Amino acid sequence: MRWGPVILLYGLAHAEQERSRSASPLQQVDANSASPVDPSVRRQDSSFQNPVVYEDFADNDVSVGPDGLYYFSASNMHYSPGAPILRSGDLVNWEFIGHSVPTLDFGEKYNLTGGHAYRGGTWASTMRYRESNGLWYWIGCIDFWNTYIYTAKDVTGPWTQSAKLPGGTCYYDCGLLIDDDDTMYVVYGATDVSVAQLSEDGLSQVQSQHILSASDVGEDGIEGNRMYKKDSFYYILNDHPGDTTYIWKSESPFGPYESKVLVDAVKSPVANGGAPHQGSIVQASTGDWYYMSFTWAYPNGRMPVLAPIGWGDDGFPYFVADQAGGWGTSYPAPLTTSAVPDWTGTDTFSGDTLGVDWEWNHNPDETKYKVENGGLTLSTATVTSDLYAARNTLTHRIHGEFPVGTIEVDFSKMADGDRFGLAAFRDRTAYIGIHRDGSKYTLSLIHNVTQEEAAWNTTSNGTVIATETVSPTDMTIWLRASLDARSSGSYAANFSYSTDGSEFAQIGKPYTMWTNWAYFMGYRFGIFNYATKALGGSIHVLSFTSA
Repeated sequence: MRWGPVILLYGLAHAEQERSRSASPLQQVDANSASPVDPSVRRQDSSFQNPVVYEDFADNDVSVGPDGLYYFSASNMHYSPGAPILRSGDLVNWEFIGHSVPTLDFGEKYNLTGGHAYRGGTWASTMRYRESNGLWYWIGCIDFWNTYIYTAKDVTGPWTQSAKLPGGTCYYDCGLLIDDDDTMYVVYGATDVSVAQLSEDGLSQVQSQHILSASDVGEDGIEGNRMYKKDSFYYILNDHPGDTTYIWKSESPFGPYESKVLVDAVKSPVANGGAPHQGSIVQASTGDWYYMSFTWAYPNGRMPVLAPIGWGDDGFPYFVADQAGGWGTSYPAPLTTSAVPDWTGTDTFSGDTLGVDWEWNHNPDETKYKVENGGLTLSTATVTSDLYAARNTLTHRIHGEFPVGTIEVDFSKMADGDRFGLAAFRDRTAYIGIHRDGSKYTLSLIHNVTQEEAAWNTTSNGTVIATETVSPTDMTIWLRASLDARSSGSYAANFSYSTDGSEFAQIGKPYTMWTNWAYFMGYRFGIFNYATKALGGSIHVLSFTSA
């Protein structure tokens, strides 16, 4: 999906206010000092506001590409394709450009045919460009056991699975560093952290050595590892889950390392959001450095937030807080603002492929969908009564505080027993949809389709909240989900429908979205079509609008 270009500028009035201030509202936070000191951080005329993308893009690894632009690799777990990639010219305005993992080729459960892989797939992984051979590398551990390495000549693909390390070699929560002499190192591990040296081609391991432990800093766990080199020193960035970011420094990639706290339980820039503590650091073309983290802000998910950092005389970075000592809701813009496509708009499914912003719940059955003639045909791919077991549920991230998703669907080719709809999709789901039984078409509102949080098995197929019999003359209907996705909001999901695309009628009562963290991923719009009796039916999605 490609929306029209837009420049995401913070308000001109706010920019003017920034210029008129005589004193900086920013503070350097030194974890070893009770009082803040003035930072040496460059100011700009314009500002940006956090989160930099109001969508669920967690576990970021941000780096500079060969073109001088900035690239953001994220995790998306059981959604396919995997490992989404964003690109920016200014570290603030981002566009969605592709995925590093074309399909989740990690076993039958990722196809929803040999079980399921909910909360599996791509976790905190790493992506870098290697100048010596002109290749992009993506490295990640799947299912806590196998490490996969994907490579590509172009960041937008095609990406190829180039290596799978021996079973048990898990680069958990890893970070890749390509050293000045072109040697490739990967830092990885949870609680006990190691550094591996890769082979000359970057596709196998030469050696691995334990370098630090969470107990070294009095913690019970450490994760989210990233690795950097600056001024001949090696740095490792990682975190204690939930609160604290640590930075480690050494003269050798294999240590010994000394540590310092970068942030500790810092207040989120998003109301009722969790403390940012995991992410990556990156140097802008100006020479200034920034920390890209994320805040846990359900129902939307884990959203990226950006803040400047400086470097002290001790060779360690320090965090630049706002006046109150928190993560700032706004900061001076790092660079001149770059134009990017809008994150919202209407997709009419032109061409013959889906846009990069679409991801399937697990791998799809490629024979059961088609993009053509200005529409998306979803044929039933599974006979089931369980939405979470149904293949080919197509998902789209929600955007903003009050996201609205609308689909226009021709359902004239539904078969007896088929179920299709538009969902607020997560481990507790609600949806509006049409159920066909015989010659009867029932518009239904279903609440609380539920998975348990241990093995992610389905415990409820939901409760019917409201129904209406519908019979549009041309068998076309518009379905809409309107959400309050603020972490400080009502969490309400309202559902409505229309037979003309203009006047919408709400059905039933609002659903209260689930905000527990265990599923990790936030809510999405989900378009589904499955059979309860036999395969053979289909729907034709004419458009999807994200607003």
